[in-house]
Amino acid sequence: MIKQRSLSFDIAYTSVLKRAIKTCHVVLEELDLLWIPVLKSWRLNDRMHGALQGLTQNETTTRYGECQLQLWTKSYDIPPPALLSTDPLLPEFDPRYALLDHNILPKTECLKDTVKRVLPFWHDEIVPAMKKGKRVLIVAHANSIRALLKHIDNIPDGKVMDIEIPSGIPLIYELNADLMPVRHYYLADDSKVAAAISREGDQMRVM
Repeated sequence: MIKQRSLSFDIAYTSVLKRAIKTCHVVLEELDLLWIPVLKSWRLNDRMHGALQGLTQNETTTRYGECQLQLWTKSYDIPPPALLSTDPLLPEFDPRYALLDHNILPKTECLKDTVKRVLPFWHDEIVPAMKKGKRVLIVAHANSIRALLKHIDNIPDGKVMDIEIPSGIPLIYELNADLMPVRHYYLADDSKVAAAISREGDQMRVM
């Protein structure tokens, strides 16, 4: 879809989670842009689901109930239970985060926490690149993308959880010189976007 529109990029950003890294590589290979810089950051990781890490939606519903699951997934500021300090799923036990201060690594997150995590990377890395005229590609996850959209479009806390992020369909944002949004659109028609959203499961994956 991106290649058909003759789009190109000068720098790419992605998380340290393998599904995003692989997707970024596929996109850059398709565009013959494997040579551009790719900056990986844990700050673009998906939301950390705490004690729900690795559980499917059905498993979580069975264990905690549908009402509790909806509270965690649809609330902006209510996180799931945190992982215990000895849990091997904690990021601090993962070599990807070995050089980071363990105190900044989450044991659980709500979307509000994800926004706080993502925005420093936006301001410190992505914004300076765009101010230099760089065309940026961001390959991230539903909740880290929601965090970015909340900031860019100034979406209220109570509305941001209603935003559906279809997997595999590029979202283009055009910003003006002040980095204010001019327009945005998916590289697919509404029916394909709706179909992609309907296929989305709520599989919760290890950070």
